[in-house]
Amino acid sequence: MHTRQARVVRFAPIAALVLAGVLPLRAQVPSPAPAPARTLTLQEAIALAERQGVAAEAARDARDAARWRDRAFNARLLPQFSIGGNVLNLNRGINPILQPEGNTLLLRQRQTTSQMGLTVAQPVPWSGTEFTVSSLVTRYEDLGANDVTTRYWQTQPVVLGIRQDIFRPRRLLWDQRQQDISAQIFERQYLEAREDIAGITAGAFFDYYAADVALTNASANAAVNDTLYRLNTGRYEVGKIGENDLLQSELALLRARTSLDGAKLERDRAEAALRRLVNLPVGQPIAVVPPKEIPSMQVDPEMAVKQALANASATEQIELDAVIAKRHIAEARYNNGFGATVSAQIGVNQTATAFGDAYQAPLPRQSVLLGIEMPFFQWGGGRADLQAARAEQSRVQSSARARRDAMEEDARFAALQLAQTARVLAISAKADTVASKRFEVAKNRYVIGKIGISDLYIGQNEKDQAVVAYVQALRAYWTAYYRLRRLTLYDFAENREIQ
Repeated sequence: MHTRQARVVRFAPIAALVLAGVLPLRAQVPSPAPAPARTLTLQEAIALAERQGVAAEAARDARDAARWRDRAFNARLLPQFSIGGNVLNLNRGINPILQPEGNTLLLRQRQTTSQMGLTVAQPVPWSGTEFTVSSLVTRYEDLGANDVTTRYWQTQPVVLGIRQDIFRPRRLLWDQRQQDISAQIFERQYLEAREDIAGITAGAFFDYYAADVALTNASANAAVNDTLYRLNTGRYEVGKIGENDLLQSELALLRARTSLDGAKLERDRAEAALRRLVNLPVGQPIAVVPPKEIPSMQVDPEMAVKQALANASATEQIELDAVIAKRHIAEARYNNGFGATVSAQIGVNQTATAFGDAYQAPLPRQSVLLGIEMPFFQWGGGRADLQAARAEQSRVQSSARARRDAMEEDARFAALQLAQTARVLAISAKADTVASKRFEVAKNRYVIGKIGISDLYIGQNEKDQAVVAYVQALRAYWTAYYRLRRLTLYDFAENREIQ
């Protein structure tokens, strides 16, 4: 009688949970067959993310934009052809006109001018010179005092020109230096973005793998604890175990079922995150296949440091910052001192009342212009500009040393971390195998009554911890592997730079 009452009390919580819908009944309506899963290896997932992922598309767009900007800049260093002029310039009014006799008359004037020309300009960055070749034609129409209209043409068939700044910054040369370095920065940033995508995808891949392994382990634990609970129920009825052991078994079953529900949710979340990264359809299930082997390589930390300093975009950024700082010093020095500009033109021109005659027997034409400029008194502004530029250069140099030291440290410890995670992975794999075998032995010994329930659950917890530790070690190794690739832009498995 005592045993039956205990059984009623013991089953009440489970029955209540079943009726409340918390625990499912065993008999369920068969669900439709799920769609076949898309099997993915780590390399396939990374390839998909780099080919069709949203982040990869954004990285390619940024790279292409930088390439087009570089192409546009270099195109403007080639000869530039342009056509321009004034289609109509009307000047009408009463103006004072000096006469040949020396007197001035106020006469009504109406003059229209139209001008058109073709110009070819070639800049020379290293000297700051600009050469031009032009051909111009101008049409004049005057309405005289007696309403007599006079029309004539002025042509300049060929005009050669040159413009040269003296003691002034060569801005185009500085622009070219900055553009060349910026183009290299964007190319390397694109490679780094791809490695970032590979690292993020590897993390999501192993997050899903860990969630899937956890779900499998939770399902196995729920099945085992259900079997053990039924076994312990029979043992309790015949008086082989106490009520405390039975309650402990029931509590373990409830916890296993709770863990199973949580593992299902976590697996679905991890699957959604991986699907988003590799841009797969929502309705297609995913099954991941973890790598069976890890790359066999020995990474020298000093080699990693050397490759990081040679390949990372931060190195090019340091060089760009140094060039910009030097430019500011040069501009501050030249803009606050004596400067001059020389412009010269040589060519031929002619005028005539008929358009065709304006190109006959052209006459020489020359012009030279020398302009100078020198600040006289600036209240110390020029010297302050120069000192500010020098202080900025000092800051850039200090920042460059700090960034270079940080790059060396990151690359060195990334190489050491990869080696350390490889050792941990080997140990975790062995520990997982040992813990799984130990739990299997403990379960069998408990079934035949050789050990207590506490020892059984200790073995189960150790098995669960070993599974988690192995998956975490696997994830840590591959994320460390791709982090080292990202920092150095070097493939140590293939012994070549990443392209």
